[in-house]
Amino acid sequence: MGKSEQIEHYKGLIESYLKDPEHSDIPISEIAKAMRYIGREDEESFHKYLEKIPNEYLGDIVLELPEKYLRDVVEEMETEELAEVIEELESDDATDLIQDIEEIDRDKAREILSSMDEEDREEIRKLKSYDEDQAGSYMQTELFSAHIDETVQSSIDRLKKLKAEGELENVHQVYIVGTFGKLMFAIPLEDILTFDFNKTYKEILKGREEDFKPHFVHDTDNIHDVAKLFREHDLTVVPVVNSQNELVGRITSDDIYDVLQESATEQIYNLAGVDDEAEEEEDVFEAGKKRAIWLLINLFTAILASFVIQMFDATIQSYVALAVLMPIVASMGGNAGTQTLTVTVRQLALGDIELKNAKETIKKEVLLSLANGFLFALVLGVVSWIWFHEVKLGFVIAASMVINLLMAGFFGAVIPLVLKRLNIDPAVGSSVILTTVTDVVGFFSFLGLASIFLIK
Repeated sequence: MGKSEQIEHYKGLIESYLKDPEHSDIPISEIAKAMRYIGREDEESFHKYLEKIPNEYLGDIVLELPEKYLRDVVEEMETEELAEVIEELESDDATDLIQDIEEIDRDKAREILSSMDEEDREEIRKLKSYDEDQAGSYMQTELFSAHIDETVQSSIDRLKKLKAEGELENVHQVYIVGTFGKLMFAIPLEDILTFDFNKTYKEILKGREEDFKPHFVHDTDNIHDVAKLFREHDLTVVPVVNSQNELVGRITSDDIYDVLQESATEQIYNLAGVDDEAEEEEDVFEAGKKRAIWLLINLFTAILASFVIQMFDATIQSYVALAVLMPIVASMGGNAGTQTLTVTVRQLALGDIELKNAKETIKKEVLLSLANGFLFALVLGVVSWIWFHEVKLGFVIAASMVINLLMAGFFGAVIPLVLKRLNIDPAVGSSVILTTVTDVVGFFSFLGLASIFLIK
């Protein structure tokens, strides 16, 4: 599909959505993708569609756009309009959007907050007070709760009214609270239908307390611990309580999905020495600058490996076959180390490895690397023997292969674990350090053994 056809396709998608946004089955992510493409290729049409999208749906779309396009939205729309857009969002999304606007224009963000309803303003201020890695910063305050002494019928009537007024979306559970709003139970909506509507929750739940005991998190819990809870218990939503166990909000699975996606993206970028935030923007200079920093570091480590090679220049001149085989040892060590590094970083990110059981992880990776080392040492030793008709050369490269893969497995596991212990992101810098280790060990072991056994 050509560029002009692609633009027309996305325009048609947006036009279809605009006919009936409330009942459209086109995902918001697709509309945001279309707007992003049109904004890049046809700025005039982008601004036209921006004006056409109703404010009650615009916020969800804007949240999916890169900062470049959000900046256009902030500059073009009046403060009152932006306040209306934000008020249509759920509290967690509203907070995210106002924080994004603050990064672009702090004064306008302050004006928007002042124009908003007092209740919405207080909710945003409350959510902003949490650190970015705390559960409270990801929760939404919109939820449905009922008092333990309330009848089921009374709570159902309230729920109907709130739904009709558009105050609640995606209600999964009814949270039962006691004195001072302390969380007691969480009841799925389908179970509510089986209850006697004329009885109170206290009467119904007597003797069944364990059946509806909720999984919950505290507002100060680390969001990655919350994500782990979601995975372990296959949850769709979890209530959030404060230090007094008072119900203050809920976290839904879509927020956890975003957390996992962001974490995975960050880990992948960091392993490659790429800045995730810079890559999300379309500023080529900014992205290139971030990459250049890591490439510069890599250059210095490559020079270090070259110094090792220079130490054995006489050996290489005397035995030309070494120059042919030398890259194989370093390459195999680098690849084996990257495999170990990737697995270890992933397990650390998912919480599958604790520092207290790190020995088991190191032992496992070393054994795997050692087994592969012997296997490929045998293969490469035989190939080198046949290729250069020299038995000793086969033994030298085989021994070097075992040593380098052993070190690759060991350091591939140890480096991220050490960085984690030092409270440094295990993905950042691990690959550069590991490459240096495998190159230096590979070249030194191969050329060193060659100097001892091959050069007379």
